[in-house]
Amino acid sequence: MSTLASLIEGLHASRGVAHKQDIADVVATLGIADPQAAIAVGDDCAAIRDGDGWLLLAIEGFLNEFVAAEPYFAGWCGVMVNLSDIYAMGGRPIAVVDALWSAGAARGRTVLEGLADAGRIYGVPVVGGHSNAHCDREQLSVAVLGRARALLTSFDAQPGDVLLAAVDLRGGYRAHFSNWDASSAAPAPRLRGDLELLPQLAEAGLCRAAKDISQAGVLGTLLMLLECSGVGAVVDVGAVPMPDGVERARWLLQTFPSYGFLLSVRAADVAAVQARFAARGIACAAIGRVDASPRLTLRDASEERTAWDFSAQTLLGCGPSAATPYRSLHA
Repeated sequence: MSTLASLIEGLHASRGVAHKQDIADVVATLGIADPQAAIAVGDDCAAIRDGDGWLLLAIEGFLNEFVAAEPYFAGWCGVMVNLSDIYAMGGRPIAVVDALWSAGAARGRTVLEGLADAGRIYGVPVVGGHSNAHCDREQLSVAVLGRARALLTSFDAQPGDVLLAAVDLRGGYRAHFSNWDASSAAPAPRLRGDLELLPQLAEAGLCRAAKDISQAGVLGTLLMLLECSGVGAVVDVGAVPMPDGVERARWLLQTFPSYGFLLSVRAADVAAVQARFAARGIACAAIGRVDASPRLTLRDASEERTAWDFSAQTLLGCGPSAATPYRSLHA
């Protein structure tokens, strides 16, 4: 089997993609997968019109085994990953709340310490939530509220756009999972300034669509962006920024970077966007181009293969195929 064929097989079999496919049943049952709705579903946050901008609302739940193995870092991630969702949509966070279940108060304290430390480092207050210290294990969910003046969505990638991957490679893997941690040892001013790039790009009109890289990895996250926008893409897997010594399949299919975003950018704006990330020491590379096909095509050297065909298989069940005609949130 070729390297590319193996990568594609891994994409379809990956746990991260399977978790995203679960979303399709949820949105179908709730009847909310309509991109023409006032609040479209399928984005990193719900974007709610609010005066001259949007309120952004998101929530993350964490795997029980992750909370058990990495209680402090799970609390830290409760803030970090929610902030990534806000910034991926061109917003800035206002506050977070948490819900924590634990087998005794002492067992939950480590999770709360990680949550509190991340709130202080990122400069976002934890303003309340829910707790239950009489559970049989530790379980964590964290929600965030933010606001955007100019919105980035998953619904606005257009054929001809260049796909950029921006990732902070200054870090390393955590011991138990494929979490690339470039945040917990970094100085607060750097973390805050790096995230501020996203709303600045949105407000400058330099980016059309964006999504933060999740547990589905670079390729699984890209599938979500493409499906919501009703487009396809050709991607050169060798162009994706990655650390030295890291196995390619792990990076592309499993790795959840603490700072990682996929951007859909007009060709004329690519150099300006890359310059902003480079100025902050963040790797930002053109990895492919958006097209009008219903497919994600992967390219590696002289080989090219279809990795996903949306006309045959959905992922989130969101985007233009959920309702026609399609109307952009920016219309």
